[in-house]
Amino acid sequence: MGFLDCGGGGGKCSFGGFKTLVRRKQVDSEHANAASSATGQHQLAKALTVPHLITIGVGSTIGSGVYILVGTVAREHSGPALTVSFLIAGIAAALSGFCYAELASRCPSAGSAYHYSYICIGEAFAWLIGWALMLEYTIGGSAVARGISPNLALLFGGPNSLPSFLARQTIPGIGIVVDPCASILVIVVTGLLCLGIKESAFVQGIVTAANICALMFIIIAGGYLGFKTGWRGYELPAGYFPFGGQGMLAGASTLFFAYAGFDSVTSTAEEVKNPQRDLPVGIGVALSICCTLYILVSAVIVGIVPYYAMDPDTPISSAFASHGIKWAAYVITIGSCTALCSSLMGSLLPQSRILMAMARDGLLPSFFSEVNKSTQVPVKSTIATGLLATTLAFFMDVEQLSGMVSLGTLLAYTTVAISVLILRYVPPDEVPFPSEFQEVIDSVSLRRNIPVENTEAYGVSSENIPLLTTTEKYSFVTNGNRRKVAGWAIMATCVGVLVLTCATSSLSLCRTIRYILCGIGLVLLFSGVILLSSIDQDDARHNFGHTGVLLRGLEYRYGWWWHYLRTFSTGGSTVCWRMPFMCRLRMLTRFTRPPRIVYRNLVLITAVYITCSCKIDRSIDIDS
Repeated sequence: MGFLDCGGGGGKCSFGGFKTLVRRKQVDSEHANAASSATGQHQLAKALTVPHLITIGVGSTIGSGVYILVGTVAREHSGPALTVSFLIAGIAAALSGFCYAELASRCPSAGSAYHYSYICIGEAFAWLIGWALMLEYTIGGSAVARGISPNLALLFGGPNSLPSFLARQTIPGIGIVVDPCASILVIVVTGLLCLGIKESAFVQGIVTAANICALMFIIIAGGYLGFKTGWRGYELPAGYFPFGGQGMLAGASTLFFAYAGFDSVTSTAEEVKNPQRDLPVGIGVALSICCTLYILVSAVIVGIVPYYAMDPDTPISSAFASHGIKWAAYVITIGSCTALCSSLMGSLLPQSRILMAMARDGLLPSFFSEVNKSTQVPVKSTIATGLLATTLAFFMDVEQLSGMVSLGTLLAYTTVAISVLILRYVPPDEVPFPSEFQEVIDSVSLRRNIPVENTEAYGVSSENIPLLTTTEKYSFVTNGNRRKVAGWAIMATCVGVLVLTCATSSLSLCRTIRYILCGIGLVLLFSGVILLSSIDQDDARHNFGHTGVLLRGLEYRYGWWWHYLRTFSTGGSTVCWRMPFMCRLRMLTRFTRPPRIVYRNLVLITAVYITCSCKIDRSIDIDS
């Protein structure tokens, strides 16, 4: 079968040899958190609200890459169509953000993609994702830290203007270039993260505000120059698409990684006061702000300087210098430094949470799972990851390893998109109570002579009568084999994406073999999509994890229209909320059957797009 049916908490698997590899973890519920508190384990502080999440998301996403990628992508791929490339990349990032928002609101616990893959896929894959994320954040944070000292030197007058104790030095004999400034910055950020999540979010908000002010200066001053000079960057003989549609899409695949960082918001899900409402809003608003700033900056810079005349290393500073505004380089350098500092905080913050989550699950020593009583943050995990990042930033030139950051990002985003499919079609059958609550239930049941054979699980039943009547489109899909068919369909979709990506990326293969592999990948991909579109989603998904307070609020406020919109996006499948107006909606949707493929294809497109983005040029360092 395509997927081994394992219970959410029991880990019972069809094949005993793979039991420990494919067993899935139960969803951390409020009952489990209460039980851990009762046993004396300290919990993370519930201190974050929507403004904090937006600050973390924007600060982690907008690195200094925007100050460099504008010139590189415009010269080599997009030309004046750079804004369209940013828009396409932003749409793909938004689709991935929807996947993160759904899983984070249903499973609000530390760990981000590691936690979701453990719940939806299995332990072995979660182990791989956890270390991929650790590698991504550690190397990314070290690369960002080493990129701060050259920018600081520019503020002091030149490349060699930093004090000797902060400037880069070469160790004689072994030729290693050490960077004391980078290591000091990592130590400072690590100490700040140990003070508390609210304090670190406040400082990150200040740094992010300075970065946004620098970007607003670029937009306003550049817009003034554009209107003054007539936007000569758009008046070119080659037109708006000098590299064609293929170049525009190639630029979008590169620019997608400029949006990487919003997943740091989900790593703080356990520290959010109202995760079901605040997490989706925080992710959505953060991505909207980043996309808007990226599009405006790119539109201005490409308009005031022709794309072929841009400096690939300092495109924005050189654009202003060509118009006689050389002092703007200092503002842009300050913005680049603040962007790097904020991105460094966004790289170090999730590391300790992922390390803590893996230690909680027994995949690492329990030493890393301890939470400080006074600050309510995992201080030991934060110090451990900070020391590792400090060592790398001081001794190693991690530029050659920067491609691993992109690999970890691709793997995490694709895993989250696949986890949404698994959650909707083959969710865990049961969500067990913690053992402490089960003992209480058993004792009460014995005193009241209540049978206890059915008290080990709660909240999951696919036999519920649906609120909206649905019928299967194909007779070979029955209630008995629906999960098996859905598992095979998801596997066919993932394999098709993998084959298609490898075929389009492997330029060394002959054309005939590439065409054959592309055909096989497309057949598998569309077969999986069509098969999933013919299967109703599992009713157990409504009771999986936590309920969506944000969606309930939208339904309460906008009533009938919101319900009809949601029913359209899910194809009239079962709706778990019971409201007085649902009788009218039932009669409407019984005769109006919109295609169920609408929302599901968004998730699939996310997986396809992100995986196909593996063709990114590894020589481009997004954050340095």
